[in-house]
Amino acid sequence: MKPTARLLLVLLALLLCACTVPSVDGKPGGTAGGLDDPAKKDIAMQLVSSAENSSLDWKAQYKYIEDIGDGRGYTGGIMGFCSGCGDMLKVVERYADAEPGNPLAAFIPALRAVKGSDSHEGLGRPFTKAWARAAGDPAFRAAQDAERDRVYFDPAVAQAKRDGLGALGQFIYFDAYVMHGLGDAEGTVGFRTMRRKAMEKAEPPSRGGDEKAYLGAFLDARVAAIRWEPSHSDTSRIETAQRVFLREGRLDLRTPLRWKVYGDEYRIG
Repeated sequence: MKPTARLLLVLLALLLCACTVPSVDGKPGGTAGGLDDPAKKDIAMQLVSSAENSSLDWKAQYKYIEDIGDGRGYTGGIMGFCSGCGDMLKVVERYADAEPGNPLAAFIPALRAVKGSDSHEGLGRPFTKAWARAAGDPAFRAAQDAERDRVYFDPAVAQAKRDGLGALGQFIYFDAYVMHGLGDAEGTVGFRTMRRKAMEKAEPPSRGGDEKAYLGAFLDARVAAIRWEPSHSDTSRIETAQRVFLREGRLDLRTPLRWKVYGDEYRIG
């Protein structure tokens, strides 16, 4: 075989290898990617929505708002932003920066005043109606997206990558951020404590540990946190969803995915 022909064959072989990307768990896959891949991020949002809203249609949740009686005031939007936690205020402030004079901007002083409480003072029905109407404005939806990424998605995915975790681990971290936040608060256990407790039981891949063993330890820590918190008790988003994906070895969060939350069955792919 002539050198030129041999070189062409080598280049062709390399090209074919590059087109088949192995998944995180070693099984053949397409473009596995992390959770910041748009397709994976959409899957993550559907998974969160199944637990938070009993629906895979997460984009329908921009208009959602109600007081769910958890001591955090109003809960609304795609991430369950809370008037008592302050992230709902951040969303409305972002919206006001993008669209000065929008109907929600008038409630910024009231949102600042109720931060840290479950009070509806200065909000009430006029506020919830304005929130639902604002969901039709792309600028308001963009404000929710930006606050989701700043507070929950970006830091969770970044930490998961530092710990050597694939897409499933990145989602597990993200969902913990969404439900519990980063740090401990009164009556709650935050993500930071869960991660520390998991590392007491298993090493993450970045330290040479087994990914499945570490994620199992993290999920154990999270289940304990849920059962300890007075406003939560159901652990199905872990036991019949995330734990199922882990047992199946879907470390790259590849579809099809089948799971249950609160007894309801869901499927993607």
